[in-house]
Amino acid sequence: MRPARSPLSPAGRPQLGLRERKKIKTREAIRAATYALIREQGYDATTIDQIADRAEVSPSTVFRYFPTKEDIVLADEYDPLMLEELRARPAGEPWMDSVRHVMHQAVDAMMAEDPEVVRVRAHLAVQVPAVRSRMAESMSETGRLLRAALAERSGLAADSLEVRVYATALVGGLMEVTMSWAENGFQDDFRALTDRALDVLEHGLPTGKP
Repeated sequence: MRPARSPLSPAGRPQLGLRERKKIKTREAIRAATYALIREQGYDATTIDQIADRAEVSPSTVFRYFPTKEDIVLADEYDPLMLEELRARPAGEPWMDSVRHVMHQAVDAMMAEDPEVVRVRAHLAVQVPAVRSRMAESMSETGRLLRAALAERSGLAADSLEVRVYATALVGGLMEVTMSWAENGFQDDFRALTDRALDVLEHGLPTGKP
């Protein structure tokens, strides 16, 4: 039995036109080729020319969809969907409850679609400095999107210090969840680790003292 599609799953979005479907198919072919080659020969040995050949596209097409090899590994469609879901939550709902709801949907959708890709991506972020650096840049971009939703909910300016600090703390915490998960051999439940990170943001750092 297939898992139910989450509203955050790109596969669960409304039907697109032929041109958009072709673009998505090309992106998916490039990503699938990249991950297959990385599994076979490692990240550093995998070249754009090899990816293009495996995906049956030209190298220029690869670069048209993904500026760098790191972007092929890390890019997904979840950020705008998460922002959309956050904005759709009830206005009176506590902010952290909204965040937990959306993060649960995102984690469940990613794990339902391809958990092995999620693990490979996290592993590469730990092992490959270029991937880790691009991931930090990507999370910063996520933070800028999040600031807009935070501003709408709180009434504060999106570029206010308070909103910037909160958004950065949230995306930074989520990046550390990914890193910790990979560094510990993926033994823990990713959803549970995400909740632990959100607990720290909501309640503060536990002291560990009786």
